[in-house]
Amino acid sequence: MGIALLLPLTVPVTANAQTYVPSPGVETKYSGPGPWAVTAQQGFGCCDSTGAAYDIWYPADLGAGGFRHPIITWGDGTAAHPNQYAYLLSHLASWGFVVIATENAQTGSGADIAGAVDYLLGRAADPGSVFHDRLDADAVAAVGHSQGATGALNAMIRSGGRIRTAVPIELPAQIWCSTGSWCPDTRSLTGGSVFLVNGSSDGIIAPSEQGLPAQLVGLQSMRAYYDAVPAGVPKVWGTLIGPNHNDVQGQPDCATASWPCVEGVYGYLGYPTAWLAARLLGNADARQAFVPGTGAFYAPNPNWINQIGDLGPR
Repeated sequence: MGIALLLPLTVPVTANAQTYVPSPGVETKYSGPGPWAVTAQQGFGCCDSTGAAYDIWYPADLGAGGFRHPIITWGDGTAAHPNQYAYLLSHLASWGFVVIATENAQTGSGADIAGAVDYLLGRAADPGSVFHDRLDADAVAAVGHSQGATGALNAMIRSGGRIRTAVPIELPAQIWCSTGSWCPDTRSLTGGSVFLVNGSSDGIIAPSEQGLPAQLVGLQSMRAYYDAVPAGVPKVWGTLIGPNHNDVQGQPDCATASWPCVEGVYGYLGYPTAWLAARLLGNADARQAFVPGTGAFYAPNPNWINQIGDLGPR
């Protein structure tokens, strides 16, 4: 049960040379590695509700200068594993986030994505833990890919306000959802914020436009998901030109990514990281990038289309 199809097929593809050049300024800044060296640990802890272990990426010098690190909880795509997203998750950790990911490959309900936060905060309450007094429990995001994007959205909706923002990457159209309680539904948002990201070549699982047959009603496109977010909930949507469903698995290119992948993870680094830095760290340059009308995210960009946003009352 869960999100049907959406299997990250392990068919290797030929790696492409990097062609993605981030726009000057904020995108270039956050596309590069952040100031923190990163420690990664597979099988960091156990277990989620299914018995799956947690993997973790975090700044090596935790808490330096009294810094309290925001938390990102990650959701895998169907049948995927966190190490398939290691390049992206390490990149996020280099910007000061502690990233925890369940190895559960069926994350659509969001329960185990949210549960990873509880597990990590439990470790942080232990005076013997490296995380003790070094995490910001009020700065939590859920990020995920494919079925994990559904789970990230559901985790935020059902978190009671604990999860402040979600970044669903390649959020599946509702036609792919075989379990009603798992179906992604931005109409259910009552708080938090959301940055929807998809690739222009992903026209089957996460299409940009509602181009399906008329008899298929519901939220079947990124535009429909964006439009359905209730007034007052900050929202942004953008489509990367070129990437397909599994480019976010790039390490950083498509050499080891699941099919279909066009270029790799490059485009998913800059603005998604900036969004998280804006919402969880309060970085002024990142916040300005998403201000409708003046923000850099909305400027003409050869790598992005469909850049729209509404941050609500200011």
